[in-house]
Amino acid sequence: MCAGCCNGLPQTRGPALAADARSLRDLDFGNHAAADAGENGRAVLGTLDARTAGYARVRPRQAGPTHKLWEGLGYYARVRNAHAAARVMVEKHGGQFPKTLAEALALPGVGRYTAGAVCSIAYDLPTPILDGNVMRVLSRVFGVPGDRGEGGQSALWGWRRNLLLLRIGRSPASHCGLRIAEEPGRNCGRLNEALMELGALVCTPRQPRCAVCPLRRGCFALREDRVGEFPALKPPAKSSRRRFAAFIVKKNGRFLARRRPAGAVNAFLWEFPNVEIAPGKNNPAAAAAPFVLTGRKPVCRVRHSIMRHRILLEAYRAELPGPAATGAAPGVWRTRAQLERLAMTGAHRKLLALLPDEK
Repeated sequence: MCAGCCNGLPQTRGPALAADARSLRDLDFGNHAAADAGENGRAVLGTLDARTAGYARVRPRQAGPTHKLWEGLGYYARVRNAHAAARVMVEKHGGQFPKTLAEALALPGVGRYTAGAVCSIAYDLPTPILDGNVMRVLSRVFGVPGDRGEGGQSALWGWRRNLLLLRIGRSPASHCGLRIAEEPGRNCGRLNEALMELGALVCTPRQPRCAVCPLRRGCFALREDRVGEFPALKPPAKSSRRRFAAFIVKKNGRFLARRRPAGAVNAFLWEFPNVEIAPGKNNPAAAAAPFVLTGRKPVCRVRHSIMRHRILLEAYRAELPGPAATGAAPGVWRTRAQLERLAMTGAHRKLLALLPDEK
């Protein structure tokens, strides 16, 4: 069983999303396939399952609850795409996940991996998948460099499509333990799941268990004693350090908060007003406008990481002076309890937890 696509789901031949979008869990196939594509797929899926268990009805036009359920898991575009995809399925496909690859690829946020995983595992369609685990297996078995560039990806997708005409076998004449299927397209989902699990459990990035691998006899990398060279991945991007100043403005027991705009990182999540401090600058007050700091030292500091960015967030007490205090505020006023119920960015959720609980 793949590590997520069918976790906790009844073994049915087609995950249906009822016309009334009765529960987020009806999107488990798509959500699990999308989440599992990330490096921390298992951790994400465990958290998502716990949050959605027993969840009440979610109508397609209600986006707010989905952001809160996904809070802290990262890759927030995925939850917005899942919600948009649910609406398309309800409006155009009778509440079901599409049963053709072309229609699946037309769903918002659904790429070749998710479409291939759902179509093959749910409907047994001959649709290829290529995640990091499968890429590593094919790269080593067939000696394809498999770098993250367009050339390496195209080559591996080609091999992956060809393998859909094959199935696991024990024929002495088979190549790498695979032979032509008597019925092409049969058990395509199982083949996809088997290759994903083979990469996750046996053909691992470091210290692969080649001695127990069912494809070891025909593996190019093992035969050439070059297992560590495949796939040829690009070096990771260097990390960057960024510093932000957040402004804690409080009036009548309410904090000033704002929602991040569409198109921005962490779009539609909530945060305290803040500004990035340029490298070499050590005076947050100079960048605080329209706010005025009421103290020179930060109330607290939060360290947070997003992808390759290492973020230092410093919180300062501040106020809105003069006309700004009586006019339209750059945000909305919310109590601490109300902020707790909002979907906030990871760094600002940490910041809220550290703020003193003042009356």
